[in-house]
Amino acid sequence: MIEIFKESDGTLQFRNESELLIIEGWGKNSLRVRCTHSVKPTDRVYALDEKPVSQAEILIEGKSAEIRSGLLTAKIDAKGVITFLRNSDGRVLFSEYSRMGPLKIPSRQFKAITGGKYRLTARFECDPHEKLYGMGQYQQDIFDLKGSVLELAQRNTQASVPFVLSDRGYGFLWNNPAIGEATFGKNMTVWQAEVTDTLDYLVTAGEAPAQIVETYMDIVGKPPMMPRRYAMGFWQSKLRYRNEDELMRVARRYRELGIPLSVIVIDYYAFPTDGDWRLDEKFFPDLPRLVRELEEMGTKLMVSVWPAVDEISDNYKEMKQKGYFVQSDRSTGSHLPMHRPLYVVDASNPDAMAFMWGKMKENYHDKGVEIFWLDCIEPEFRMADFEQYRYAMGSHLETGNIFPLLCEKGVYEGMKAAGQTEILNLCRCAWVGTQRYGALVWSGDVPSTFEALRTQIVAGLHMSIAGISWWTTDIGGFIGGDASDPVFRECLIRWFEYGTFCPAMRLHGDRRPAILPKDCEPSSKGIAVHSGADNEIWSYGEESFEIMKTHIFHREEMRPYIERAMQKAHEDGTPPMRPLFYDFDGDKAAWDVSDEFLFGDSLLVCPVTEYGVRTRTVYLPSGCRWVDAYTGTEYVGGTTIEADAPLSHIPVFIKKK
Repeated sequence: MIEIFKESDGTLQFRNESELLIIEGWGKNSLRVRCTHSVKPTDRVYALDEKPVSQAEILIEGKSAEIRSGLLTAKIDAKGVITFLRNSDGRVLFSEYSRMGPLKIPSRQFKAITGGKYRLTARFECDPHEKLYGMGQYQQDIFDLKGSVLELAQRNTQASVPFVLSDRGYGFLWNNPAIGEATFGKNMTVWQAEVTDTLDYLVTAGEAPAQIVETYMDIVGKPPMMPRRYAMGFWQSKLRYRNEDELMRVARRYRELGIPLSVIVIDYYAFPTDGDWRLDEKFFPDLPRLVRELEEMGTKLMVSVWPAVDEISDNYKEMKQKGYFVQSDRSTGSHLPMHRPLYVVDASNPDAMAFMWGKMKENYHDKGVEIFWLDCIEPEFRMADFEQYRYAMGSHLETGNIFPLLCEKGVYEGMKAAGQTEILNLCRCAWVGTQRYGALVWSGDVPSTFEALRTQIVAGLHMSIAGISWWTTDIGGFIGGDASDPVFRECLIRWFEYGTFCPAMRLHGDRRPAILPKDCEPSSKGIAVHSGADNEIWSYGEESFEIMKTHIFHREEMRPYIERAMQKAHEDGTPPMRPLFYDFDGDKAAWDVSDEFLFGDSLLVCPVTEYGVRTRTVYLPSGCRWVDAYTGTEYVGGTTIEADAPLSHIPVFIKKK
């Protein structure tokens, strides 16, 4: 009999003509599946950290075989079709979709394209009633992703983190950085990669969402401990503090008012031009002194850094000659959508990242800056024509989604090598594993509207399931917002109240009316860029000021509680901000609640996302009692109440122990 299965080095292998399928244990309760039409699969691990120890068991019986890892078993039939089962109850979790009769639809379809690669389609049978969560950050308020079609691509405000959790008891990681698409249909689930050479995914089984997510985090990496001294407090930012005097006036006023300010931010075009990676001494003449003065006030300084270089930058000629930029197959270069052509640093080239970090270290880190804002790291090309861009590690179509992780990794490792022990960098995009490099991801340049606020709540919960433990938004949104507009003022207040209970609390935005370039002094290289209107908590009237000030002090009071939540994220992978079903998976109603969330182990947070609303419906999860944080009123869980939501605060409930 022809041998179609074999065991090799702890893996189960299936061979059918040119196709080689490999399944292996990957840590506890998890199996990694790879398939290729090459002689052997790629050795690249992409999102996966170092291979964890596995005690997988393999059984081959003639025309079928199986491999077992803890709670999970994969069975393969003679046609190579895989079925995944949970061992605790024998439940079929899902299986590959194959219709090789008259339909001729394979489960794993490799369509050859120019260059020796393939366009890959992987199809799976599915339960039409299952609920799905995760996948990263998409600007939609759809909570259960069943029925959704999601682009696997990075954009400003969109972060593709392709891990999905099913209420059937499994998690699925698409371990492929190619541009593609995920379709969660009622009749099948389909994953597609535009350019690749290997099918690569990982399945994890568990009895509860927490077990599945925390096992997944064991595999892809957990975040470091969030810096205790500054990261958990209030951050002040705007577009943009144009010089040292503007910045210090704000910092000093917070101190005079007795309001704690943990971080203040120098945004873009404080540098002479893109790619210089230094502050313009015309506006910031003595960076070490500025850092020291802020530190004495209890405030850390963060500076904005872009992976982009202008042709007039001091570093452009050397970087161009050494091939440090993302290349374009159909134009002169890769550009960001700014007022001048900007060339994108190729984060997949270790020498390019070392050069960029070297300049950051010399001009920022060595002068006391210990927090960086890694902006535009999707990267945000002028044209989202993904076919034309090329990296050292391959085309954008094949590898583009890993770009933000490589930026974060390069800066993180540079900071570690420079001796910094606590690392946090604000980042505008993410991929699987981003969290292990100290990345605090924010949701990008979203509009300053109630609708956008609602969308961010759902996006943050999906990011938490996908493993991004540190996540936040621009409080008030980024695009727009006029201090004289009563609707925006209320939106800002409600966003501020929500932001108090996010992993990081940061006020930011490009406020109106804008300060136009003609009214801004040009940099030392003659570049003038617009700035936004004032965006401090005193910029929106006395009522707004008092509410926001009160919430900053609430945040200060919660610091020990937040620290415990961050310690749990670091040690166990438990997201600090998470959906209700994470802790209350036995409560069927909890799986459908998209406008509330848990912050840490004890707080139930219920944002208000409509103008003029002063009460809101709240569902209290079953299995415990809940206490209103503002009135002390106690409620039994498993009930729905109408909670007071005055402008001064949103409903928050404390789980009674």
